[in-house]
Amino acid sequence: MTDPNGQPKRVRIEQLQTGVTGLDEVLGGGLPEYSFNLIAGSPGSGKTTLTHQIMFALATPERPALHFTVLGEPAIKMLRYQQQFSFFDLNAVGQSVRFVNLTDEVLQHDLAAVLDAIIRNVEEVNPAVVVVDSFRTIVRAVTAPSANTSTLDVAEFLQRLALHLTTWQVTSFLVGEYEGQEVQDNPMFTIADGLIWLYQSLDRNSSVRKMHVVKMRGQAPMPGMHTMRITSDGLQVFPRILRRPVEMKTPDGRRLSTGVPELDEMMGGGISSQNAVLVAGPAGSGKSTLAVQFISAGLRAGEPAVIAVFEERPGEYLNRAKTNGPNFADAIESGLLEILYLRPLDFSVDEALLEVQAAVERVGAKRLVIDSLAGFELALAPTFREDFRESLYRMVHALTGDGLTVLMTIEIALGFTDLQLSPNLISFMTDDIILQRYVEIEGKLRRMLTVIKTRGSRHSEEIRLYDLTDHGLEIGEMLTDYEGMITGVARKRAIGSAAHG
Repeated sequence: MTDPNGQPKRVRIEQLQTGVTGLDEVLGGGLPEYSFNLIAGSPGSGKTTLTHQIMFALATPERPALHFTVLGEPAIKMLRYQQQFSFFDLNAVGQSVRFVNLTDEVLQHDLAAVLDAIIRNVEEVNPAVVVVDSFRTIVRAVTAPSANTSTLDVAEFLQRLALHLTTWQVTSFLVGEYEGQEVQDNPMFTIADGLIWLYQSLDRNSSVRKMHVVKMRGQAPMPGMHTMRITSDGLQVFPRILRRPVEMKTPDGRRLSTGVPELDEMMGGGISSQNAVLVAGPAGSGKSTLAVQFISAGLRAGEPAVIAVFEERPGEYLNRAKTNGPNFADAIESGLLEILYLRPLDFSVDEALLEVQAAVERVGAKRLVIDSLAGFELALAPTFREDFRESLYRMVHALTGDGLTVLMTIEIALGFTDLQLSPNLISFMTDDIILQRYVEIEGKLRRMLTVIKTRGSRHSEEIRLYDLTDHGLEIGEMLTDYEGMITGVARKRAIGSAAHG
């Protein structure tokens, strides 16, 4: 066939929606129709749950799903546990989703008998989806030393099975317990159109599940490892944060108020829209107070907001915000503000991003506060802390690309002679940096603030004292007759030196 220009028409492969949250995005848009796939992983990694979700999403009474079970877990036991998930439709069992036991054929130690049974059932039912779980069990049974010689070897069995399934226009899955090193010299991994590997790893007291789409013929899956979690709704995949430049919103050039007029002036007119701002300072320096003022200023300007907190529950955060001036209860009630509490066990940065993006969409947020990055890092599973900088960079890039102006707080422990902008060297990923710290002046501990950088614009180089009042952070004078303030120990200038400064 040719197109209107006389050129040969390309074959278009339909992409099936799997019904698994996040999986279609990882696969590159969906599951290729009529593909021959392998789902591999260690015991307990979620292979059966994943295939069941896909079956129930794709099967219809006209084109049902056939699930072949073999030696191992009895089908009745498997169904007993699988029906605890919300995706499981008990009314579909026996109609749209059908289970066939191949134990007798496998016990004959003959792959030809297994293949004949699959062919017979497929031709009778005309399914849209076929699952063989677990194929590894079949191979072990027929290749055991005590087994009779099969009329088919594994490679030939796979070739014939793949050919039949493709001819029948079936989307199929072989499920097996494999280790990563078994990819080499295994005909299954060569023949398969798609290879999805599930992992479950332990790191100290933390258990983390991950997915890797090793290959998916005809399309480009998202690279790398993707976190996943098994919930009452089944498997949920959290794609790694990857955003192409063409998907990012262009900043409109506006300046947003921090809620503190003097600080806006120090920053050259406020925060540029879609910038990422880091407020760094020691405990009690007023980082959260400034974050609250930033959100309050946005609400007054008609800009909805989200506050993601890791160290306090929303009620506690609301009460503390109220003591600093704004009462956010009305904004929450009217749907202009959401306070998101993120503190589950074994958290990942990708999960946090999806939670934040969902909240942003619910309220149409323009401003976002993350309070604090130290609490965020502690909420992560240990394995994700190793890549915290890289993951946080991708997260901030994705959020500002969504059109958000992001303010993040981070606690830094400063000695009286240290100047450290952030731990883990994460300050490079932010557009603006506001540094708060304590300084000793004439035997009293005072708070001081300075703007370290504002990307793309000029800013004040002043060091200003400030106080925390019932109305929030109030910036005071610049002390020109002191030196060494940035070290934390201020010294009165000698007479005449101020004039030269």
